[in-house]
Amino acid sequence: MAAEQLGFEGMPRRLYPCTPSRLNTWLDCPRRYRMTYLDRPRPDKGPPWAHNSVGASVHNALAGWWRLPVEERTVEAAGRLLDRGWLTDGFRDDTQSTEWRHRAREMVLRYTAGLDPADEPVGVERTVSMKTHLITVQGRVDRLDRRGDELVVVDYKTGRRPLTSDDARASLALALYAASAHRMMRTRCRLVELHHLPTGEVAVWEHTDDSLDRHLRRAEQIAEECGEADEWYRAHARPVDARILPPERRHAPFDERFPPRPGALCAWCDYARHCPEGRAAAPARDPWSGLAE
Repeated sequence: MAAEQLGFEGMPRRLYPCTPSRLNTWLDCPRRYRMTYLDRPRPDKGPPWAHNSVGASVHNALAGWWRLPVEERTVEAAGRLLDRGWLTDGFRDDTQSTEWRHRAREMVLRYTAGLDPADEPVGVERTVSMKTHLITVQGRVDRLDRRGDELVVVDYKTGRRPLTSDDARASLALALYAASAHRMMRTRCRLVELHHLPTGEVAVWEHTDDSLDRHLRRAEQIAEECGEADEWYRAHARPVDARILPPERRHAPFDERFPPRPGALCAWCDYARHCPEGRAAAPARDPWSGLAE
């Protein structure tokens, strides 16, 4: 048995494994965290979202473009990759899907027209990870560039809301990616960028050692809360099947430890059908409601 499982005083503490997504889910709503990461069997999700299909299609096309031989990285090739990998889940009908495929294709064409095909990234869809004395954190970076002697974290965004440097500054995920890339590759990584494909704008933030350290300490604090909640769940909970239990019995044993946080975000929750408070807080959205007009 591993030493950290014995519980002896002074023995090494087991590091809590996490991702930025897991930590942010806990912050958004502990109930959604429980249903996403702990409940088994996991409650059924709602229907897929069309805006997620757009985002995934664009990300996949750009990742595929960088994986082509450099001489094949043309604007036209990017358009073909987008068409070939287009995801149709969540759209109202074929007409809407086709309209958005054309829109997404234009985003990809415009974006790749501004890239240098020979400027080889350090990583595309690159997994980065690091350990502190409390956590081991892992995530996947859309693109990792080298500019001079430094690395730059690039994150693609396709949402309808324009982004600012404050979004880049406040992003826990981007900060953890930068810190992890620095640790793994022993190369300075302080610059993080959000590339908003619908507008072509780039939101930039340059971290300092202190600001990255603050994000790491914050991640450790969140992970400590998650870890305590996880342990409580394993010690007290029996498997919950939200497909069978009536609504009044699905959450009662867990609400003190995993309370809901009703609000506007509930309209976009994959588990809204299992959450009476969430449905009361925000009206149900159609799967294509997240698309820009």
